[in-house]
Amino acid sequence: MRKGYLNPDRVVEHELQEVGFSPESEKGTNKHEEEEEEESVEKIFESREVPSWTKQLTLRAFVVSFVLSILFSFIVMKLNLTTGIIPSLNVSAGLLGFFFVKTWTKMLHRSGYLKQPFTRQENTVIQTCVVASSGIAFSGGFGTYLFGMSERIAKQSGDVARGVKNPSLGWIIGFLFVVSFLGLFSVVPLRKIMVIDFKLTYPSGTATAHLINSFHTPQGAKLAKKQVRVLGKFFSFSFLWSFFQWFFTGGENCGFSNFPTFGLKAYQYKFYFDFSATYVGVGMICPYIINISVLLGGILSWGIMWPLIETKKGDWFPADVEPSSMHGLQAYKVFIAVAIILGDGLYNFCKVLSRTLSGLFVQLRGTPSFSRRSFTVQEEDPHASPQSPKESYDDQRRTRFFLKDQIPTWFAVGGYIIISATSTAILPHMFHQLRWYYILVIYICAPILAFCNAYGAGLTDWSLASTYGKLAIFTIGAWAGSEHGGMLAGLAACGVMMNIVSTASDLTQDFKTGYLTLSSPKSMFVSQVIGTAMGCVVSPCVFWLFYKAFDDLGIPNSEYPAPFATVYRSMAKLGVEGVASLPRECLVLCYAFFSVAILVNIVKDSLPSKWGRFVPLPMAMAIPFFLGPYFAIDMCVGSLILFIWERVDAAKAEAFGTAVASGLICGDGIWSFPSSVLAIAGVNPPVCMKFLSAATNSKVDSFLKS
Repeated sequence: MRKGYLNPDRVVEHELQEVGFSPESEKGTNKHEEEEEEESVEKIFESREVPSWTKQLTLRAFVVSFVLSILFSFIVMKLNLTTGIIPSLNVSAGLLGFFFVKTWTKMLHRSGYLKQPFTRQENTVIQTCVVASSGIAFSGGFGTYLFGMSERIAKQSGDVARGVKNPSLGWIIGFLFVVSFLGLFSVVPLRKIMVIDFKLTYPSGTATAHLINSFHTPQGAKLAKKQVRVLGKFFSFSFLWSFFQWFFTGGENCGFSNFPTFGLKAYQYKFYFDFSATYVGVGMICPYIINISVLLGGILSWGIMWPLIETKKGDWFPADVEPSSMHGLQAYKVFIAVAIILGDGLYNFCKVLSRTLSGLFVQLRGTPSFSRRSFTVQEEDPHASPQSPKESYDDQRRTRFFLKDQIPTWFAVGGYIIISATSTAILPHMFHQLRWYYILVIYICAPILAFCNAYGAGLTDWSLASTYGKLAIFTIGAWAGSEHGGMLAGLAACGVMMNIVSTASDLTQDFKTGYLTLSSPKSMFVSQVIGTAMGCVVSPCVFWLFYKAFDDLGIPNSEYPAPFATVYRSMAKLGVEGVASLPRECLVLCYAFFSVAILVNIVKDSLPSKWGRFVPLPMAMAIPFFLGPYFAIDMCVGSLILFIWERVDAAKAEAFGTAVASGLICGDGIWSFPSSVLAIAGVNPPVCMKFLSAATNSKVDSFLKS
C-alpha cells in the first residue's frame, strides 16, 4: 500500500506491491501533461500563505494520522494474511485525512478556537504519515519473510531442522526499528537531482498531489464531501455484512464464505464466490487485466494442472503423503508459483534496470543543469531557481519553495552511517545466523540499489522492493549455507534489503508529492520518519492480535492462510538446498513456467500497446496457483460491477467508484479487529452453516436418527 495508486507488483500480491499500473496513476500523469493547457494550479493558491515547515507538522495531523494508521494497518494485515493482494489505499487515506481534519477545524471555527486553517501541506503530511505507517504492515514481512521463519510455517515445509524463529512482539518491534529507517537517509541527498534536475515523473506521487490539490479548491471540497458520504455508506454496509456472516461460522468450513456457488465438485477445487466485500472492492480498484490474469491463473492451475498431476499420485510423488507435505502435490503448487514469480521478477528487474541506466546516461549527458553548479549554487541560495522561459509559473514557484528548506547532506550521510553501524551491531544478536559481515555487505550495496529503485520508480512507477528482497534471500542464503543457518539468514537479509529499497522509493515519491503541493522537504522527511516509527509499533501489535486470536493462522485452507510465508520460506530452502528435494518432474515444470513468464512479458512489451494491454500478467497469474481461484471470482465480480456502472453513468463511476471500493475494503477490514477480540475472549459464533451433498446429508440424518 505504499505510494502508488495501483502497483501490479503490489496489487498482484503482497509483492505485486511493486508495479505502478492503474487508471488513477495514469490519470494523474495525463493531468500533469495537460497542465499547461489548463488554468495554473499555483495561481489558484497564490493568495494563500504557504506555512513554514514547522507549521505544516501539526499535532492534529499526527493524531489523525495515528488513528488512520491503525485502521489501515488492520486492512493491510488482513489482506497480507489472506491472499497477499494489496491495492493502493492512498485515495482512502487522503480522503479520510481531509474529512477528519476538515471536520475538526470546522468545529473549532464555530466555537472560535481555530488558530490555524487546514492547508494542503498539512493534508500532504497526513497522507505521507499514514501511508508510511501502514506500509510497514507490508514491508515488515508479517505475511512473508518474517512469518516464514516461524515453526508453524516450517512444519508445513518439512524443514523445522533448518531453523525457526517464532514471532514475539519484542524482537519484531526491535527488528523493525533497526532496519526501517536506513532507506530514508540513503536518498535524501538525491532529492533535488531526482525531482528538479531530472524532472522524474513519479506518476503515483503526481497523482496523489493532484488529489490533494483538488481537495483544497472549492469545487474539489464539495466533491470530497460527497465521496466521504459514499465511502461511509459502503463502509457501514461492509462492516455489518461481515458481522452478519460471523454468526454462521461456528465450525470448520462453515458460513457464507464456503458457499458452493458452482457446485460441490467445483468447490472442491476452490471455484466459488465467497461473499467477501474486501475482494469485491479490490476488484473495483485493480485494473481489469489484473483481475482477468488472476482468474486465468486459477483456471490453468486448479481447473487443469492440479487435477492432472493428482492422477500421477504414486508415480510422481508418494501416494501416502499429507496434502500439505512438500513431498506431494503441495510442492508443485508452491514451486511452480515461485518459478513464475521469479521469472516475472527477473524480467522486470532487467527491464527497469536497463531503463534506469539508459535514462541516467541520457540525463547525465543531456541535462545542462546537471553540473557542479546544480549541486552548489542552488543549495546555497534557496531562492535561486532556473528562469528558463520554458519553465511555467507553477514550476518556478514549486522549485523556489522546494529549495527553500534544505536537509543538510551531512545529516543524511551521518544518519546513514550511525544507523547502519547500530544495525550491524544489533542484528547478529537477534539472528545469530546473520553474520555482521553479511549485513555490512548489504549496507554497502544498499545505497546503489536504493537509488536504482527510486530512479526506476520515477521513470516507470515500478518499485522492485520484493525482487531485491528475493535477491538477498538467494545470495545471503547460499553464502551462509544450509549447515550454518542459511535459511534464516536469507529470510532476515530479505527483510533488511526490502525495507531499505522500499522506503527509499517511497520517500522520493513523497518529495515529488511535496514539490507539487508546496510542502517542505523537511516536513515530508519528518512525517515519513514519524509515520515509520508509528508503523514499527502499530503493525507488530496488529499482527500479534491476529497471531494470538487465530490458532490456525498460516495453515492452508484456514481463514488466514498467509500463503506467501510458505512461498518465501520455500525460496530460502531452494537457495540453500538446491533442487534435489523436489518431487519428480517438478523441476521440469518450474523451468517451463519460468521461461513462459519471461516469454509472456517479452510478447507483452513487443506488441503495440493497443494489443499488449490484453496480454495477461504472469505475476498475477501465479497467485492462485497456491491459493485457489475463489478470490479471483470476487475480484471479477467487482470488475463487472464497475464495468456496468461505467457504461450506465461514466461520470459517477469515475467520481465515486474508488470511494465505493474503499468503503467495502475498509468496512470488512476493520471487522477483523472485533472478530479478533471475540476470538481471544473465547466468544464463538452460535451457528455453523455448512453445505453437504444430498447423499452425505442422508448419511448424517441416518446417523442422527440412530
